[in-house]
Amino acid sequence: MSSRTTAKIGLSTASVYPESTASGFELAARLGYDGVEVMIGIDPLSTQIDAIQRLIDYHQLPVLAIHAPTLLIMQRVWGTDPWSKLERSAEAAKELGADVVVVHPPFRWQRDYARGFVEGIARLEEQTGVTLAVENMYPWRAPGRDLQAYAPSWDPTEQEYAHTTLDLSHASTAEQDCVELAATMGKSLTHVHLTDGTGSAKDEHLVPGRGTQRAADLLGVLAQQDFRGHIIIEINTRRATSRSEREVDLVESLEFTRKHFVRSGASRSRRTPFAVTPDGEISELTP
Repeated sequence: MSSRTTAKIGLSTASVYPESTASGFELAARLGYDGVEVMIGIDPLSTQIDAIQRLIDYHQLPVLAIHAPTLLIMQRVWGTDPWSKLERSAEAAKELGADVVVVHPPFRWQRDYARGFVEGIARLEEQTGVTLAVENMYPWRAPGRDLQAYAPSWDPTEQEYAHTTLDLSHASTAEQDCVELAATMGKSLTHVHLTDGTGSAKDEHLVPGRGTQRAADLLGVLAQQDFRGHIIIEINTRRATSRSEREVDLVESLEFTRKHFVRSGASRSRRTPFAVTPDGEISELTP
């Protein structure tokens, strides 16, 4: 775990899709986020480390985490060898000043990769000095049965990982309670994808507070425990009909997090805070 004095609230570039990685930086900076998690592979620019460094310099906004290209649709991003993908992700994190790489567990058909995954993650952490936080996933649900798509398991608490990522939408799809899952993860919980879900078989990634996961309770528990990892907003805004509608969702998510992640003596972000007015407009808050 890092020596940061308080958690930072970041924006995943996946939250602005189908807009670009550059748009993710611009929105995060303007709306008052503390940093960015870069989803590698979401657009070609995200794989260009020099281009991302220019975005960091231009917006004066850090990259807090790198999400390795381990999603199903990213099987050919940075090659096809899964370990090479993770090595490149760790290298990118070090170059960009990020201290966390988010990793999905292997798919069951990646037999060799899955067989040595737990030990390989520990070895790569030791070699690179970068935290690799394995994310909770979910069984693929079909009528009458669950399909086990991940190995050694979609639930990282069933393995011995030093660091884990808790995604609330994935917990919802897996029919888990995020507060209970966080307790089970214990000290390994390093990184949070703050979002929501309604228990649907679809991975919804709703604005936190719009689903049935106990997002507010989780934030309160983490604040009490002096959580010093990153809290990353990772929501689905693909159905937004305009840039302003997307911004409303991003601002609501940020303000929800600030409202509920509160502990005595915690310092507020120095970045400009915004709020959503009753008529849906975004306004700057006066200190």
